[in-house]
Amino acid sequence: MYTTSSYQLLDSSIKFQKLVASSYSALFDQNPSLTKLYPFGALMNGWSKVAEKSFDRMSIKPEWAVEAIDKNGTTAAVLPEVILHKPFCALTRFCQPKTAKNAPKILIVAPMSGHYATLVRNTVSSLVTEGDIYVTDWKNARDVPPEDGIFDVDSFVDYLVEFIECLGADTHVMAICQPAPLTAAAAAYIAEHNPKALPKSLTLMGGPVDPSANPSAVTDYAEKANIAQLQSSVIMPVEGDYAGAGRLVYPGIVQLTAFMSMNANTHLEAFVRQIGAESEGNAHDDDRHNRFYNEYLSVMDMPAEFFLSTVERIFKNREIATNCFQYKGAMLDLNKVKDTRLLIIEGGRDDISAPGQCKAALSLFGGIDDQNKHYILQDDAGHYGIFSGRAWRNSIKPQFLDFIKRR
Repeated sequence: MYTTSSYQLLDSSIKFQKLVASSYSALFDQNPSLTKLYPFGALMNGWSKVAEKSFDRMSIKPEWAVEAIDKNGTTAAVLPEVILHKPFCALTRFCQPKTAKNAPKILIVAPMSGHYATLVRNTVSSLVTEGDIYVTDWKNARDVPPEDGIFDVDSFVDYLVEFIECLGADTHVMAICQPAPLTAAAAAYIAEHNPKALPKSLTLMGGPVDPSANPSAVTDYAEKANIAQLQSSVIMPVEGDYAGAGRLVYPGIVQLTAFMSMNANTHLEAFVRQIGAESEGNAHDDDRHNRFYNEYLSVMDMPAEFFLSTVERIFKNREIATNCFQYKGAMLDLNKVKDTRLLIIEGGRDDISAPGQCKAALSLFGGIDDQNKHYILQDDAGHYGIFSGRAWRNSIKPQFLDFIKRR
């Protein structure tokens, strides 16, 4: 069981290890001959460079730095513009000045699952030349003062309803991973209470709409987890000089440990290779390892009540999967969603939300005509590949654009 000082210990440990790594890195930079004078000097230098970058990533939010790439390969920076500020989220727009007025408006609902919304940077970059892009830029819970209240599953739906209604019915909503079931809930609420604001289309990608449809390591963990045990084992109050001091959170570093343990050998091999590349002088800031781990290691604290209510309501009770999601004192009905189009995208190699979990939405949205429901299974794509890899760029994105532009 964590004590009240656990958060401070974790935070201090990361800072200390970063200091040690950066000290060794600076030592080798100032004395290059040390790599040859001492046994394993080059290897130690490689370790210090990799460790310094890794620990640095864990403590800061990556910059958006979105670049639009046109058909000729020309790149241009696209700066983020905050449209709506909320305590736990900033609705952020990415739009080129030359974007056509009739370009599709796309709301990307980024996951709140431990990583920053910058995880979808490649998705935004690949779409910004095609449309007017909006992203849910979730805030690190450690930076949200306790007086701003709690944030749970219902709060997440509150935000989505507000964002969709703010952007208008000509919006195409794309929910990536974790928010897929809650985006479905938001659509059901809008369909019943403000049907004219229902988005033009819904795209749900690799999300746990029905976690039991094809169990994975994540669903097994959630089903076996005891809520009381989770509260005592992974939930702790924020401490230190953070604005959210006193708020209960599921710390990002604890989440990262869980993420990496699922594929421990793969990550270990990746870091061993990168240490070797650094020691041999073959590594660079834009290599494959750094591009991936720049995002993967950048984690944020999650509000405790959001994590716990997600485990209980989405995974254990399967409220979306059984169409019995309670919201604002009433049960929502996914069958009331009618005047929109639905696209489901899954990766055949997805080990987070396994194929079938998101596909379950096709039958749950009984009010949408079959000709307005579409399904893509990308056999060669893993969890991240469906929205941020080669499979996304070369295969899924063209199909997605065709889907939203089709009348």
